[in-house]
Amino acid sequence: MAASKEKFYVTTPIYYVTARPHLGSLYSTLIADVVARWQRLCGKDSFFLTGTDEHGQKVAQAAEAVGKDPKAFVDSFIPAYEQVWQQYELAYNYFVRTTDPGHKEGLQVFLQRLIESGAIYKDRYHGWYCTPCETFVTRVEHAGQAPPCPSCGRETALVQEETYFFRLSAYAQPLLDFYREHPDFIVPRERANEVIAFVEAGLTDLSISRTTVAWGVPFPDDPNHTVYVWVDALANYITAIGYGQEARQEQFEHLWPADLHVLGKDIVRFHAIYWPAFLMAAGLPLPKRLLVHGWIKVDKQKMSKSFGNVVDPVVLHDKYGVDQVRYYLMRQIAVNTDGEFSIADLEQRINSDLANDLGNLLQRMSTLARKNDLFEVRPPEAWSPAALSLRDAAWSTIEQFRQYMDECEFHLALAALWRFIHQVNAYFHEQEPWKISKADSVRFAEIISATCHSLRMIGILVAPIMPVKMAVLLGAIGTTCNTEGSCLEELELGVWQQTFRLMETEPLFRKIDKTEQEVTDSEKGKEDEQIAQKPSYVAFEDFVKVELVVGTIKECDPVPKSEKLLKLQVDCGAYGMRQVLSGIAHAYRPDQLIDTQAIFVLNLKPRKMMGLESQGMMLLAEDDAGSLVIATVADPVPNGMRLR
Repeated sequence: MAASKEKFYVTTPIYYVTARPHLGSLYSTLIADVVARWQRLCGKDSFFLTGTDEHGQKVAQAAEAVGKDPKAFVDSFIPAYEQVWQQYELAYNYFVRTTDPGHKEGLQVFLQRLIESGAIYKDRYHGWYCTPCETFVTRVEHAGQAPPCPSCGRETALVQEETYFFRLSAYAQPLLDFYREHPDFIVPRERANEVIAFVEAGLTDLSISRTTVAWGVPFPDDPNHTVYVWVDALANYITAIGYGQEARQEQFEHLWPADLHVLGKDIVRFHAIYWPAFLMAAGLPLPKRLLVHGWIKVDKQKMSKSFGNVVDPVVLHDKYGVDQVRYYLMRQIAVNTDGEFSIADLEQRINSDLANDLGNLLQRMSTLARKNDLFEVRPPEAWSPAALSLRDAAWSTIEQFRQYMDECEFHLALAALWRFIHQVNAYFHEQEPWKISKADSVRFAEIISATCHSLRMIGILVAPIMPVKMAVLLGAIGTTCNTEGSCLEELELGVWQQTFRLMETEPLFRKIDKTEQEVTDSEKGKEDEQIAQKPSYVAFEDFVKVELVVGTIKECDPVPKSEKLLKLQVDCGAYGMRQVLSGIAHAYRPDQLIDTQAIFVLNLKPRKMMGLESQGMMLLAEDDAGSLVIATVADPVPNGMRLR
């Protein structure tokens, strides 16, 4: 362990082992891997933790459903995680399992510390519980009805049992003080605002044990109680690096607190409220930052087994390649927003960005140089103005790239770098080295050298995102990258004095052959094309039949078991109150819509969705990225007013 180095400790959420890893879990882990590799490139002692969450009622029920012992059940999923993580070059330092003996030992030490601090007491719990999310629903205004889970929208079940409580209510003000003193603790800011609003509304004490669930870690000195699965899971961030284990105490003290927890937006509350409160009670430092990423959507819906739209990373790997998928996920999706996954976009990125822009640049330069017997490329005695301009652009790009990567804005970092790649291509094209290779060998060598220096910079900067292909690129120009940070330091010095040895190599990226697909689409789309060429008119007498009415949303609730639908109670004036179901849960929180005026179609035939009747349709605007905006009127008007 390099104690003299500045450390950087990054974690992923640990994943439920009730299914194979999917694109969403790959995305979280890839973010952490890219961060760890980048920080290592910056010269830090980077430690990357991932793993699996293997306890709790949800896992026990899944094991029982297939007739397996819980431990045998969870063991059966570990090879799938190891396979996918290895396929995608996810270079974690430690893979924690909550069934590990060391984790159990550390968790009990942690709980004992909470008990000794007075933060835990025993009482009876009477309330609602969501088994799929392993979540206690503590704020209920449903007058005896089962409320939907605030995380997933599914129906909850009434639970009554003896339990140990954590005094979460005592930490509301300390948490608010911490958020105020550390405004960058939660990124992006909108997630922080949601957390602050939740805490300001008041916190109730949290049940942290179960007597009706046996599959888990026993509570200290009370084996009738099993530790609540979220306490169990969150503690992995400290137990995995040695907390509560004497032999590994030095590692814990070196690495904690975590510099970055990577997580999805559906588990923010656990990480931003419960986890900091537990650490405060235990007298331990709090993590420095939570990076909350959005969901990957397919067909504008969150990936979910229930929707049948889960993308298998193994299939993507086998068809497109590891670095191609890594690049696409980091370039296409802004980490702080939801992103739409598309095979067409993936193939476009591979063909355009990777094969054309970068791969072809390397191939053209190397082939031309070797064809003219230039194998060892030395820097010129003095650079020409055109080459110096390219070098200045490289310096500027390094600075931008580093700034974006430090802020985990990977898509912006790659966009800035690709602008430079376009500049290198333009430089190579404008200098026309193929015309002067024989007549002016000195200038020819300078053009090749400037291009090689540019490619070296590109290969080093992109290595955390595409480690396999960038090693190939650097090897093709006879250089390597020291991943301990010296390469980046040299780049930032901006000294173009490298000597390169060009090697024959296969094309860096191969284009996706879309000929077959295009023929199929062409045959399939003839009729659609003919239809598209004809204007589609609606008769005036048909249009005036549509009742477009302004109404005000008075109530709004999630629809149980649906991640998409919200149930609206709309005051439509003379048309009365209408219940309208709208698929906007991914765009708006229910509280954002109360007292909002919107435009509704009221004379559609009522239809059933998720067992509920929808008596109209709300009009929305949608952009190319799938973002939704409610259609409304410029100024408030009486409810029931018709549009004409």
